Amino acid sequence: MRRLSTLAAVAAALACSVPLAAQTKGVTSGQKVPRLVIRNATMVDGNGTPARGPVDIVIENGKIADIVTLDPVAMRRGEGRRPAGDVQIDATGKFVIPGLINAHTHMQSNRSGQSMGGFEYYMLLELANGVTTVREVGAENEVQSIRMRDQQARGELVGPRILVYPMFGNGHVKTAADARARVQEMKKLGVDGIKILGIDRDLMRAMADEAHKVGLPIAHHVGVEETNAWDDIAFGVRSIEHWYGIPDAAIIDGRQHFPSTYNYLDETDRFRWAGRLWREADPTRLDSVLTAMVKGNVAWVPTLDIYEASRDLQRAQNQPWFKDYLHPSLANYFKPDPANHGSYFIGWSSTDEVYWKENYRLWMAALRSFERKGGLVGCGDDAGFIYQMYGYGLVREMELHAEAGFQPLKIIEHCTGNNAKILGREDDLGRVRAGFAADLLVVDGNPLEDIKALYPTNQVQLRDGKEVRTGLEWTIAGGVPYHVPTLAARIKAIVDSAKK
Repeated sequence: MRRLSTLAAVAAALACSVPLAAQTKGVTSGQKVPRLVIRNATMVDGNGTPARGPVDIVIENGKIADIVTLDPVAMRRGEGRRPAGDVQIDATGKFVIPGLINAHTHMQSNRSGQSMGGFEYYMLLELANGVTTVREVGAENEVQSIRMRDQQARGELVGPRILVYPMFGNGHVKTAADARARVQEMKKLGVDGIKILGIDRDLMRAMADEAHKVGLPIAHHVGVEETNAWDDIAFGVRSIEHWYGIPDAAIIDGRQHFPSTYNYLDETDRFRWAGRLWREADPTRLDSVLTAMVKGNVAWVPTLDIYEASRDLQRAQNQPWFKDYLHPSLANYFKPDPANHGSYFIGWSSTDEVYWKENYRLWMAALRSFERKGGLVGCGDDAGFIYQMYGYGLVREMELHAEAGFQPLKIIEHCTGNNAKILGREDDLGRVRAGFAADLLVVDGNPLEDIKALYPTNQVQLRDGKEVRTGLEWTIAGGVPYHVPTLAARIKAIVDSAKK
């Protein structure tokens, strides 16, 4: 008998012989099974290394039990053996990547006072877009979010894994003692971390010190306030959300040149002038800020998607998935209305869009520089605002990382392995690796060639003169396989019912 290759020898040690040809069989969407095998996949690990395959990925008890690299020649000769499974998914010609982690999201059940029928709409959209873990940063109700986190962990709630970072300020934090007491209160509630918005420096110093003592990481939406990126560096914040506070810290005279009529609480004013902020940052000072962020281990979750309407409003208002999947409550919230946060497009002009286009160019250049220096870049979509739908916004975020100049393998790493590090979960999330959580995506298409392959709404491509539909096919969350077209049909039914 011919001597087996090393790879075939490894495969031969496995228990059950299975032909190289595979087909999806026995899989029911939403039903966990003891042993699931994904066969013949091309795998992207999530750590920035190149794709490899074919491999069989074995899932047991919500974990990746094994990854078997196949030798197709040996298998065709009958010299190799395949891992057995109760059910299997055929990934021949398809890619498997880690489940996406949404590091900046808001779990919402209603918009503008109108119910979306609970959280099912939100949860299904995240799963349908390949999101298997979310970091909730600013819940409608922190106690409810913690309860939902625990229900999901027990398998009682369909949706991605949840980490809860409630808002720190609750109207009662006026002194350093108040700040410390609020941190202790949040720790007793069982939160996973803390989200802060506008905060004075003395209060931030006290809350950060207390948060470090009790082991709660901090995410900071800096805003236009007394503190900026220098304070995040000094006080050991885990991540800066969006981008405010970074260019602010690099302005020579310490404050953006607002007009005399500017009112921060007028959101049209706020976002109009935010579009002029990056150009006021001094390049030398900005370089110092980015270097210090890297040295201080302050990560950056830029949420490029959430401000995109500011540079191209017409595109944002006419996204193709709105027709079938945009809930009417969310659609109503998106309409220009001073009462709704982020619905600021009143008198928005082509001049505003031009400024924002330049803002993006400078912002993206700073993001590239930050990573080149060794900085940790993450992914979040902040959806539910400014014409961004849950989950869809995260895939769009990945496309914008590509526009910013990042290579596709790095983009996947941003939204998987890097986000796991930001969450402090790099030992069990964000990679296709034995022993890690079985959070995986089966993609009918090549996301390294076209990130749009990750959208749940199938894309049409021309291959060898024939139209071929590609898109995300399976989201596997904690070992439970969800058929994405089935999820999409359920989301459409929810939307159709609400429209009636």
